[in-house]
Amino acid sequence: MQAIQYPMRIVEIPTWYYEQFDADFNMEIPGEGYGGWKQEDLPLNLDKTAIVVMHAHYCGTRTEFPGWHRAVEYIPRSYTISKEVFPGILNAARNTGIKVYHVVAKGDFYKDYPGYKVAKRLAQRSHPLEKMEHDDVIRSLTKFKNNRAYPGAHNIQDIQKGYENINFLNEARPLCDEGIAETSDQLFGLCKRDGINHLIYMGFAINWCLLTSPGGMVDMSRRGIMCSAIRQGVTAVENRETAREQLNKEEGLWRVALAFGFVYDVDDLIYTFYKNGW
Repeated sequence: MQAIQYPMRIVEIPTWYYEQFDADFNMEIPGEGYGGWKQEDLPLNLDKTAIVVMHAHYCGTRTEFPGWHRAVEYIPRSYTISKEVFPGILNAARNTGIKVYHVVAKGDFYKDYPGYKVAKRLAQRSHPLEKMEHDDVIRSLTKFKNNRAYPGAHNIQDIQKGYENINFLNEARPLCDEGIAETSDQLFGLCKRDGINHLIYMGFAINWCLLTSPGGMVDMSRRGIMCSAIRQGVTAVENRETAREQLNKEEGLWRVALAFGFVYDVDDLIYTFYKNGW
């Protein structure tokens, strides 16, 4: 039986972009002349857009895996975002026919889901990246980084135990046959099957995994897919100097807006989805 062909739903939605011009060389700091964050109603094709929930993992409690929480201080924020932000946007997307994809870190907790089995079949076969062989110097430098920079020698065992028990956050569990990808090839396969050319990401973390992990914005943008983010649906890896004001989140959103796509507010997306549902 031939599938029903629905007309494309092209709507206008408030969209954040960053005006990275003009540097004013009459100012003490020329870059302070840039226009900065601005918002305008821009088009969005709901039939070619998908929401991506990336690395929305349950990492246990601080009591269970204290070393993991010591090294990844954003875990509690991710739990809060999952409870307060995810249900509204995911319900809106699902109820109005917007595709929802899930991108996961390597593991076994998702491999029985039908959406993962489909994504695995859809992925084009690709050869693994050729890698240079490590010598004793690189091995010693890597060990030093792991022990003294991140995550710290005393935290490694907890993190390893945590990954053995990782799962989806309750609010981020895939429903029905929603696509689940662990690689960029798998996510691209889902996009190609569904005719998706714009991915709007939420998950953790905006300045790390959502950019550079498999299924992240770097890989997907190289395949011609626009990649955007939901401001309220992300957090960032922060450091000592940025944690108080979450400055790395702001830098991450700026990077998305400048290099990959746009930034959306969750309430604008929810309103637009419901207003233009099936």
